[in-house]
Amino acid sequence: MSELVAKSVRYARRDSIRVVVERTAPRAVRVAVTDFSRALPVERQVGDSDEGGRGLLLVAALASDWGTEERRWGKVVWAELGGRG
Repeated sequence: MSELVAKSVRYARRDSIRVVVERTAPRAVRVAVTDFSRALPVERQVGDSDEGGRGLLLVAALASDWGTEERRWGKVVWAELGGRG
């Protein structure tokens, strides 16, 4: 969640964002961040010495699925998270 929010705050540069967390199954949630920027997130290639740029790589590694839904007013970036136990 923090990576999606951080990206929205850093790159959308708007006054508001919306965070939604919904249970999609007994052991799964979908987290989504909505903002008014139409700029889509992009996974970057980073070097070993780069200090940033790994946020979406972390999201992709930890989530069972993630994506972006474009809207006429902006976008929604979401991630599906499942648990064990």
